[in-house]
Amino acid sequence: MRGIKIAKVTLNIGSGKDEEMHKKGLKLLQKLSEEIKPVSTVTTKRIPGWNLRPGLKIGCKATIRKNTIELLKRLLAAKNQVLSADNFDNQGNFSFGVPEYIDIKGLDYDPELKIMGLEVAVTLQRAGFRVKQRRIKRSRVGKTHLISRDEAMAFAKDKLQVEVR
Repeated sequence: MRGIKIAKVTLNIGSGKDEEMHKKGLKLLQKLSEEIKPVSTVTTKRIPGWNLRPGLKIGCKATIRKNTIELLKRLLAAKNQVLSADNFDNQGNFSFGVPEYIDIKGLDYDPELKIMGLEVAVTLQRAGFRVKQRRIKRSRVGKTHLISRDEAMAFAKDKLQVEVR
C-alpha cells in the first residue's frame, strides 16, 4: 500500500489567443500522445485587461494514463535527466517544461510546427487514493498515506533515474 505509482502525465501547451499557435499545439500533442486525442482549454472568465472572454480557446492539453514511464523517460531525456527541487510540490507531484520539442527522442523537426515547447505535469499516488474520488462513501486520505515532497524526489531518483538538484 505504501508503493508510489504514476497516476497520470498531463501535457500542456498554452497558446494565448493565437489560433494558428493553438492548431500547431494540438498537432504536436497528437504526435506525442499517439492514441490520446488532445483537448482544447477554454476560458471561463472575462478579463478585459487581457482581452479575454468566456469560450475563447487559449491552450490545449492531453492526459496520458497508460505507458507513462516510457513517455516520461523520453521527456526527461530532453531535460538531460536533471530536475530542480523547485519542480516538486508539497503534495508529491512534479512538473517541468521542455523548451523545444525537437529535443524529445522520436520527434523530428516539422517545418509547419517550427519551434515550440510544452509543459509536463506528473501526478503521483499510492494505492488507496481512490477513496477521495469515488462517488459513494467518499473519504479523506490519512496524513501518513499522503506523498511528501521528499518521497516524490526519491521516487524520481529511483524509478526514473533523475538527478534532483
